[in-house]
Amino acid sequence: MKFGVIIFPGSNCDHDTINVLRNVYGYETVELWHKDTDLQGCDFIFVPGGFAYGDYLRCGAIARFSPIMESVIDFANKGGYVMGICNGFQVLCEAHLLPGVLLRNDSQKFICKNIYLKNETPDTLITRSIPDNAVLKVPIAHAEGRYYADDATISKLNENNQVIFRYCDENGNVTAEANPNGALDNIAGICNEGRNVFGMMPHPERAADELLGNTDGRFIFDSILNKILENSY
Repeated sequence: MKFGVIIFPGSNCDHDTINVLRNVYGYETVELWHKDTDLQGCDFIFVPGGFAYGDYLRCGAIARFSPIMESVIDFANKGGYVMGICNGFQVLCEAHLLPGVLLRNDSQKFICKNIYLKNETPDTLITRSIPDNAVLKVPIAHAEGRYYADDATISKLNENNQVIFRYCDENGNVTAEANPNGALDNIAGICNEGRNVFGMMPHPERAADELLGNTDGRFIFDSILNKILENSY
């Protein structure tokens, strides 16, 4: 299994993701420069967090046109696995690999803190190993994390079980008070209809190493890797 992590000018969570995949889990992981087009035979592509192109114009709007993204779009359209975290989620929405958009937080402030997540469906590659009714504590760090889509899109996401995560309190209650950024329906993460493209605002790579004092993010990485190991037999 080979992972690729895209690096844009302004990415700052690329090496966090690489560290988890390469050093915590021991998988081959390569750095994919945004100006290249070769995905180097990777089986799974991560679009990491950060501030691609300084978040100028609109978060993810410029990065979406980097040469590497045409290869990522083609890869995803052929069924390849792609996951965007925070700024990566924004890039995937701008590339129309995921529906909706991430708007400025309703507080109009950058938010960096631990929040709680509730898994809404076990029927995805990144959630299948999360225990039933588990509440994950995972950090967020964003100014534009408020998920928004029109009513028809929200209805379709719910009907198709494409909402992966919702913000909740420590007891798993999905409430307005537990919503850190004003996201519609407390949505923290979604997938596409083909269930091979994933996006989430919280940072599981920042909660996947015992040295950081939190390993709840490992449930997500374990889900990916357990499925891969299962398919290798």
